[in-house]
Amino acid sequence: MGDGVMRALAAAGAVAMATCVLFTVPARAAVADEGMEKLFTFKDPKITESSGLAVSPTHPDTYYTHNDSSASPTFYAVDGKGRTRATFQVKGAQARDWEAMAATKDPATGQATLWFADIGDNLNGAWPDVSIYRVAEPQTLKDATLPATRYRFRYADGGRNAEGIMINPKTGRLYVVSKEFSGSVYAAPKKLRTDRTNVLRKVATAPLMATDAAYAPDGSSYVIRTYFSATLYRPSGEMITRVSMPELKQAESITYTADGKSLLTGTEGPRSPVYRVTIPGAAQPTTTPSPTAAARQAPAEDAGTTSQAAVEAGASGLTAKDILIWIAAAATALGTITFIARRTR
Repeated sequence: MGDGVMRALAAAGAVAMATCVLFTVPARAAVADEGMEKLFTFKDPKITESSGLAVSPTHPDTYYTHNDSSASPTFYAVDGKGRTRATFQVKGAQARDWEAMAATKDPATGQATLWFADIGDNLNGAWPDVSIYRVAEPQTLKDATLPATRYRFRYADGGRNAEGIMINPKTGRLYVVSKEFSGSVYAAPKKLRTDRTNVLRKVATAPLMATDAAYAPDGSSYVIRTYFSATLYRPSGEMITRVSMPELKQAESITYTADGKSLLTGTEGPRSPVYRVTIPGAAQPTTTPSPTAAARQAPAEDAGTTSQAAVEAGASGLTAKDILIWIAAAATALGTITFIARRTR
C-alpha cells in the first residue's frame, strides 16, 4: 500500500473520530428531562478532565474521579456538592492514559477496593499491553499516597482503544469495554496475576463508541455509556433498555448510585457537571429476583463464548441518531480518502 493511501486512511480515521465528537458538542445548561438533575459541579480547579467516576462503597456522600491522559496518577474524593475532600497519589503507578475507574467491595473479603484503568490507546493497538491498578479504598479521607497492585493486560484479538471498565460485584470479575465503531466487552481471567500479562477475551458486543461502563451494586445489570446515550444489559449480555442522557460537551463517565436506582454521568472540562439520571422503574433492581429473572442473569463468562443474546443486544444498541452520525462519519472519511488519494497519485 502506497504512502499516500496510508496517509489517507490515517486522516480518514481521524476525521471519522472528529465527526463523532462534533455531533456531541451542544450542551444543556439546565435539567435536561424529567428524571435528570444536575447533582453537583466539580469545584476543584485541578479536576480539568474528569474521565472516571465512582461512588464510594464505605464513605457516605463521597464520589471519586480522576483526570484523563497526560496527568499524574492522582484521584480525588469529592462530596455531594462537588468540593474536594481529599487528593490521593497512587504510588508507583503510571498515568499514560487513565480512562476509567470502578469502586467495589471484594466479594470474598468485603474489602472496599478502587480500580484505575490505564487503558486508553488512541492509536488502537500501539501499546503492547495496558495496565489496571487496584488500590484499597482509604479509610480516612485526607490527602495521602497509597500503594497499588498493578495488573498488565493484552487483548486476545489484538490491541485496541478502551475507555470503560466494570467489576461484577457478585463474582469480582473485571471487564474492559472497548471504544470502537463495533465495540466489545472483554472479560479478564477469574484470577488476576501480577507475574504475567493477563489476557482479555471477548464475551459480548458493545455499542458504538463506548466511553465508560459500570456494574450495578447488586450485580443484576451493567450499563455502557456512549457519546449519545446509555444502555442497560443483563450480565448475560441481553439488552434491558436504553436510557436517555443529558447532552454533554463530551460524555466521559458513568456509574450507578449506591441504591442502584439511578445513574451518575459526567463530562470533561473545568468545573464540569455530574448529572443523576433515574433508571426506568421496570429496569431498576429488585430485592428478590424471580427464578426466570435469575436464569436470564447467568454471567456471560460462564457461557464461554459470545451468546446470541449478547450479539443481538450489541446490534440493537444504536439509536437512529447514532446511525446517522455513523453514516456522516463514514461519508466524510470516504471523501477524505478520495481527496488525498487523488493528491498523492
